Amino acid sequence: MVQLYPQQMVAQLEKNIAQVIVGKEQAIRLALIALICRGHVLIEDVPGVGKTTLASALARSLDCTFRRIQFTPDLMPSDVTGYTMVHFHTGETEFREGAVMSQIVLADEINRTSPKTQSALLEVMEEHQVTVDGVTHPLPQPFMVMATQNPGEFVGTYPLPEAQMDRFFLRISMGYPTLEQEEDILERYSAPTKPMDTLVPVCTAREVIAMQQQVEQVYSAPELRRYVALLARESRQDPSLQLGMSTRASIALLHAAQALALLSGRDYVIPEDVSDLLLPVISHRLVLTPDARMKGVSSDMVLTSILQRVEVPLQVRQ
Repeated sequence: MVQLYPQQMVAQLEKNIAQVIVGKEQAIRLALIALICRGHVLIEDVPGVGKTTLASALARSLDCTFRRIQFTPDLMPSDVTGYTMVHFHTGETEFREGAVMSQIVLADEINRTSPKTQSALLEVMEEHQVTVDGVTHPLPQPFMVMATQNPGEFVGTYPLPEAQMDRFFLRISMGYPTLEQEEDILERYSAPTKPMDTLVPVCTAREVIAMQQQVEQVYSAPELRRYVALLARESRQDPSLQLGMSTRASIALLHAAQALALLSGRDYVIPEDVSDLLLPVISHRLVLTPDARMKGVSSDMVLTSILQRVEVPLQVRQ
C-alpha cells in the first residue's frame, strides 16, 4: 500500500464526504481537524441543514465503529455510559456497554436531554473512559463525539453547561446553502440511489491514529505560544466577557493550529494558523455579560476585536 501524507489522506476524506455534503468545505475541514486533534465537535444550527448528515458521512468515510445516540428527555445516563448487571443465580456482575462505547459517536440533538444525562459525557469526552460503579472502562481509539444541537431558543431544549461546552474542541455552523448548491442537492437526492448509500470507508482507524501522532510533532515556536497566551489573557480582561478563554481552550487553539499547519504541508505553525481557527475553536466557550447580550454583542464580534488588539508576532523561529 502506498503511504499517503496527512494532507492527501484528509483530501480523500473531504472528497468522499463532499459526495453527500454540498458546498460546506469549511465545515468538513473543521470536522477533520477536530478528528486528527483527538477533539470533539459541536454542530449547531437550525433543523434540516445537514448537521446529522455531516456526522454520518464522516463516520461512513472511516473504517471505525459508529453509534448514534438520539438524545431525548427520557434518556438516562446509564443508556449512554452503560451499567453493571448482577446475575442473581451466581452473584457475578457483568458490565453492559452503553451506546458511547464506540469509536465515532453521534450525540444527536444533545440539548434535548436533561442536564443530568448531558453530564454523563463529561468524563467520556475529557478522559476517553467510562467509570461505572467504581470500575473504569477505556474507550476504543480513535474516539470522537460529534454532537448536534438546535439553537437554544427552540422549544424543549436544555442549554449545555459551560463545563460541557468547554470540552467541545470546536463548533461548526452549517448555514443555509446557496441557490446553486440547493439545486445540486435536489438533483443528487432525486436519484434512485441516495448519496449516503454510496459512501465507502477511505481511511482506517490506524491511519487516523497515525495522523493524530503527526499533529503532535508539528513545531510551535515560543513566539506562537506567547501569541496564544496573549489572546487568552486579553479575553479574560475583555469587559464584554463574563468568562474568557480557559487553559483548556488555549491548548485546543494551539493544537488546532498545529493540525492546520500539517494539512497545509508545513511542520511548523504560523500566526495565520492561530487566527484562522480562533473563532471556531474559542467562540462557543465564551460567556458574554448580560449587558453585552442586551446590546447584541456576539462572541465572534468580541474575538474579532481581540484579534485586532493583540500584536501578531512578525518574526517566528522555525
